[in-house]
Amino acid sequence: MKRYLTSSIFVAFVFAMVSSGDIQAQTKKKKAAPKKTTAAANNTADAQVLDATTQKVSADTIKPAPVAPPKDPFAFDSTRVSLRPDAAIERSLVKSRVPLPYEHIREDDAWYRERVWREIDIKEKMNLPFRFKAEDDNGNQRFINILLRSIRKGDVTAFDPNVDDRFTTPMTIARVGEVISGRCDSVQVIDWAKDPTGSKGIYRDSLVCREFNPDDITKFRIKEDWIFDKESSRMFARIIGIAPIKTYVDDAGTVLGESPIFWIYYPDLRPILALYEVYNPKNFGARMSWEELFESRYFSSYIVKSSIENPYDLFIKQYIKDDILKLLEGDNIKNKIFNFELDLWSY
Repeated sequence: MKRYLTSSIFVAFVFAMVSSGDIQAQTKKKKAAPKKTTAAANNTADAQVLDATTQKVSADTIKPAPVAPPKDPFAFDSTRVSLRPDAAIERSLVKSRVPLPYEHIREDDAWYRERVWREIDIKEKMNLPFRFKAEDDNGNQRFINILLRSIRKGDVTAFDPNVDDRFTTPMTIARVGEVISGRCDSVQVIDWAKDPTGSKGIYRDSLVCREFNPDDITKFRIKEDWIFDKESSRMFARIIGIAPIKTYVDDAGTVLGESPIFWIYYPDLRPILALYEVYNPKNFGARMSWEELFESRYFSSYIVKSSIENPYDLFIKQYIKDDILKLLEGDNIKNKIFNFELDLWSY
């Protein structure tokens, strides 16, 4: 009986010990699960913070540096209107001038017609009014400024001279500004804000734009027709187009060549030229308009090309290299046109 009682107590003790171990194991498992969840959440939060930090740094590093906008190529010309009368007399005729219409020439009556290209060198004494720099209510009075101002306002259209001189390809105002002043180039300059002494070699991008100087334009090319009208027995000279010529020079000062920068159809320009007066060195009050100057031919020029005996459509400088002979050939062409008219008359 004692042995049976002792065996029962031993079995109960072992069973109690096993039950206690299971309870502790289950309790440990229940407590371990929240720890894993907390660690995962912490790792996720850390990863989000790290990603956000990385994105911010990346966005800052690829942000482009601010670049100054290009300068207006037409900024050299400014128009300032006088707030008080700037003359002792009232000058109202200048604002209301209108050019006289051309006399009509029938195609059947144009018995003789030749085309001539001329160049006006404004360094010559007779052409010095083209360089008149005074300021007026209309702006600077230089002839090139008058042309550029009319293009900028949209009063006339500029045509591309690289295509032809027949006014087939219009140029935009931006394109004209790019041609007269050149394109803006990006160059590397020392960043004095980050490298005050210039010894670290820290550079930054800088935009450099060339400024246009109106005094660089010293020639103008004119395209015109000489027509003999048999009805009125007169020789007419009709200007078709005007083009300023730019001389290209390298950094060493060597002249590379010259070419027109744009063409303007002269009949479109006549109403504008009638509103600008030409400088008169003898009498400042007795001045004509630019339209009257061209129609009266009060300028000096020389012929650079013509349609007379020119089947290959060449300029004189392309088949004559000597400068003196070029001028003589131009005079020879002029004499052929005048002699044609004179030879029609018999006495």
